[in-house]
Amino acid sequence: MEKVAIFADVQNIYYTVKECYQRHFNYNAFWTQATGNRELAAAFAYAIDKGDSKQQGFQQILRNIGFEVKLKPYIQRMDGSAKGDWDVGITLDIIEYAPKVDIIILLSGDGDFDLLINKVRNSYPVATEVYGVPALTAPSLINSADRFIAIEDKLLL
Repeated sequence: MEKVAIFADVQNIYYTVKECYQRHFNYNAFWTQATGNRELAAAFAYAIDKGDSKQQGFQQILRNIGFEVKLKPYIQRMDGSAKGDWDVGITLDIIEYAPKVDIIILLSGDGDFDLLINKVRNSYPVATEVYGVPALTAPSLINSADRFIAIEDKLLL
């Protein structure tokens, strides 16, 4: 049985699914698809914590599915811009798990991860799967993965 580790860039998935489909991502359907006939080593959902109750309820749903939810505080800058980025944290966790699993699964369309996916594929005997919204996923990320799985109707609420 293949051993997998899942890394979900919650903000990226939320905004790309919302922009492209005006719907929500179905984490339950994803979980069923990604873990079917596989052994789960770890599953992380990386999110920004604004402290509101609706968001906290969603984070609890992710925990109930089986994710370990990692939170960073939402930072509002003086100029009105906001910061909330998990790229380094996701990268560190993927590098940690790449030698321990057969498949790395990344949920994100962020092209910044193309270097990471290429690095783990070239450094470890691991396959990579990327889930993303086709129209909003960086082509470089799609091309770096062993397998790109389009987020489409069956993975939407």
